[in-house]
Amino acid sequence: MAQDMDTLLTNKKPLGLCLSGGGALGFAHIGVLQALEDNGIFPQCLSGSSMGAIVATLYAAGYSPEDMMKLIKDDRLFRITKLITLKPAFWKSGWSDHSTVRTLVKDLIPHNSFEKLSKKLFICVANLNTAKWEIKHSGKDLDFWVSASASIPGVFEALKLGDSFYVDGGVFNNFPAQPLKDECENIIGVDVLPLFKPKRIKKPADSIVFSIRAVQSVNSSEGRSLCQFIFEPGVVKKFNEFRFDAYQKIHDQGYKEAVEYIKRNPEILNLKAKE
Repeated sequence: MAQDMDTLLTNKKPLGLCLSGGGALGFAHIGVLQALEDNGIFPQCLSGSSMGAIVATLYAAGYSPEDMMKLIKDDRLFRITKLITLKPAFWKSGWSDHSTVRTLVKDLIPHNSFEKLSKKLFICVANLNTAKWEIKHSGKDLDFWVSASASIPGVFEALKLGDSFYVDGGVFNNFPAQPLKDECENIIGVDVLPLFKPKRIKKPADSIVFSIRAVQSVNSSEGRSLCQFIFEPGVVKKFNEFRFDAYQKIHDQGYKEAVEYIKRNPEILNLKAKE
């Protein structure tokens, strides 16, 4: 760990939490959040890419892990058919636009403002014009940046602002803990796409998936190095990024493995909220 236990015992700054991208695998983030809260650990400063940005945004807006699961069960978050509005592929920059995602964010967070969130939030997006990742943390266009961060290339349209086009933050930084470095005393990370070695590759699609995961693992290394604790729910071993129908199983596995991690690393309990 980057810091000793004496440092961990003094929380002079907010506790940070970084959530990785990972599509449907990100439902494990909710399970980890539940396990943290059950142990009295409540992060106050959040960052995330892609699905991690969505979960981080809801948490920063005051939605509890239980609230999020209810939204999912009410078909508000998990059905890919409801989040994707198909458009003619040859006329758009992606198969789908962002109208449903943006409407959902504005419906759940009517003020649509970073500044009015109950917790500080940093959202990572990829700027295709500069080939760099950027962090967004202010303004009244929360829906735009959440949608941009979750804009899977080729699936969703790229979002344009000025002369720049923005897509999924995971393209350049799938684990954006960097903005938490100066804001937080300690950082907890949840990475649902740690480096995973394939046992076999049967078809070209497998090569594409594992290549993307390998790239994301590389661009996550800097952010991971900034964390004092990193949860790595093994959901990628059983599910893929598009198994939105398996939300409950993914959540439950995230929760179970988080509880086990806390038992193995009891020093994390030094980060419990002070009375």
